[in-house]
Amino acid sequence: MIGYTTLGTNDLPRAAAFYDELFAVIGGKRLMEFDRGYAWGVSHDTPGFGVLRPFDGQPATVGNGVMVALVVDSQEKVQALHAKALALGGKDEGAPGLRGGGFYAGYFRDLDGNKLNAFCMG
Repeated sequence: MIGYTTLGTNDLPRAAAFYDELFAVIGGKRLMEFDRGYAWGVSHDTPGFGVLRPFDGQPATVGNGVMVALVVDSQEKVQALHAKALALGGKDEGAPGLRGGGFYAGYFRDLDGNKLNAFCMG
């Protein structure tokens, strides 16, 4: 179920340099780069790790910028998980849709405020 995990940072260049070197030890490499951060892994079909500046613009702290991503096999399942989370009282953090590079995702917070997403590639 876990597709990737993200952590927040206040110094993206420093964090990127750290993780580039750290993950090289285990064969990991940058797989994605975007304006707010980077993602590493060994391939797009295995769990990955990302470092981002928090979406809400607030400083990264332990917890802010952290997100659990749930990989599914279709856009319909992304939509269904997102809708169900909201129906259960969760908060919308980004409606399901394409985010670029074939990445389709919907973002939400659970009842305790923890950020999650559901995503698929393609």
